[in-house]
Amino acid sequence: MKTKRVIVIPYDPKWKDEFQKIKVYLEKALENSIVTIEHVGSTSVEGLSAKPIIDIDIIIEGYHKFEDVKSRLKNLGYCHEGDLGIKDREAFSYTEKHECMTHHLYVCPQDSNELKRHVVFRDYLRTHKEDREKYSAIKLHAATEHPTDIDRYMESKNPCIAEIYKKCGL
Repeated sequence: MKTKRVIVIPYDPKWKDEFQKIKVYLEKALENSIVTIEHVGSTSVEGLSAKPIIDIDIIIEGYHKFEDVKSRLKNLGYCHEGDLGIKDREAFSYTEKHECMTHHLYVCPQDSNELKRHVVFRDYLRTHKEDREKYSAIKLHAATEHPTDIDRYMESKNPCIAEIYKKCGL
């Protein structure tokens, strides 16, 4: 699901509720097949401006659980897209989920480096206001500068992200 128009808005408290709604929907179908479901990405950080798209990591014990989870997600209308070049992070897309806010869905084994990166980065931003505000401002500016080019938007954020990664040991 490639972003066509980069829109970044100030933090919206409803994002937490929207994540919970999607989480409950997924948990009902995935039951005992998963470890947990994490809200990651910018919408998971209170006070951080973000594209209004919920990022979700479904955590599995290991790849021995993946086919079962993939099958259950298919029954919910999700389509497996592969790892999209990122090891140990399986991406899923969907065409219509009007009952849910727009979201990106990933499945990661619990020992995944990508999952660790998502959670550590999120937790760092939740507890470091100065870096959160700096990153928020950079995101807002990048979206204004590159409203139709997601790649340039991402490139604009990279130096700040790299700096934060260094601070949180990634």
